Amino acid sequence: IEAPFHCAYGFNIFLGDGVFLNAGCTILDTASVRIGKATLLGPNVQIYCAEHHKEASGRQAGLEIARPIEIGANAWIGGSAVILGGVSIGEGAIVGAGAVVTRDVAANATVIGNPARPVKRG
Repeated sequence: IEAPFHCAYGFNIFLGDGVFLNAGCTILDTASVRIGKATLLGPNVQIYCAEHHKEASGRQAGLEIARPIEIGANAWIGGSAVILGGVSIGEGAIVGAGAVVTRDVAANATVIGNPARPVKRG
């Protein structure tokens, strides 16, 4: 883990062997975050389990929702990518730099953009 690094709690983060988190990584681990072995996270990757209530009254009451995130082994998450709560990223997947991942990513798939969409590897 390269400094600086920020997390909400730390005890909800589970890293496989050989995981690399580059500088500036932020993990809001209000739910479990599992990152499989040999996965690489580029600089400034943001992993957000936390969500605020959809209704203004819920936000005003301080209600927060936390959804787990799982990233499979041998994945590569490009710099400044954002991974939102409830998402699973499959083994060997690639998330392009700056992508915002709002839904699951299949094993060995490549996604790019905001919101992240699949592309063919070539």
